Amino acid sequence: MSATIRSATRTTSPPHLLDNPVWAALAGPHAHLAERHGRAARYPAEVSPFAALADPADPQAWADLAELVGPGGLAALTGLLDPPPGWRLEDTIPGVQLVATALRTEPLPGATALRTEPLPGATGFGPEPALEAVRLGPADVPEMLDLIKRTQPGPFLPRTVELGGYLGLRVAGRLVAMAGQRLHPPGWTEISAVCTDPAHRGRGLATRLVRAVAHGIRERGDTPFLHTSAANTTAIRLYESIGFTLRRRPDFLLLRAPGTAPDRPGTAPDRPGTAAEQERAR
Repeated sequence: MSATIRSATRTTSPPHLLDNPVWAALAGPHAHLAERHGRAARYPAEVSPFAALADPADPQAWADLAELVGPGGLAALTGLLDPPPGWRLEDTIPGVQLVATALRTEPLPGATALRTEPLPGATGFGPEPALEAVRLGPADVPEMLDLIKRTQPGPFLPRTVELGGYLGLRVAGRLVAMAGQRLHPPGWTEISAVCTDPAHRGRGLATRLVRAVAHGIRERGDTPFLHTSAANTTAIRLYESIGFTLRRRPDFLLLRAPGTAPDRPGTAPDRPGTAAEQERAR
């Protein structure tokens, strides 16, 4: 969709790293992944859809971004932005940013039985098979992408796994839930790709994974945070109930650069979360 972009809110206080987390990550711990031109940067297309500006109020940063994405190219950004003339808003998603302020974290055992009720469709009342906790890596990407396709938690691409540690839970060898790390501004790490197979929801699997991923983040001295759609009120209440606090309400924007794009396919990046996350984040 096309729309008029609202002006940024100007403040006199120094910006916080989490006000511009994509840039803080690409200029810091994720610099080895950054595709950068001057004061603009982005992740490789198979890693993440996000781009960023060193200073959204700097016209030169916007000129650098236009050079980086090319004429008519797409850039997914977050924040309150006031682009120069010629940029067009293609899509916008109101979001929320939450920080772990009272989250109880715990490592995930190598194997654990999380409940004793039978699996859906099972007969009898014996315990279900134990869930196997595993670290996920490049070899697991096809199975991770399959789970993402079934659950749609937000952007996850063939190389997203390179952004940080991912944990999964398996039942009878099949991946049924996962969560991992995405943006990494200095001192902070974002928890992302939290999802559970529809047949295994309502059992607290995602909560267990969030606590376990956060445990690893805190062990290296960082603070966990996360993003989701502002429309996911049930998910937001859940995150707040386990110790996350609302920090700000950034927008996720898909912008098209000035100029005419060459003939090539182009699609909008996945939204940071959908209404179905209300069921997945349990």
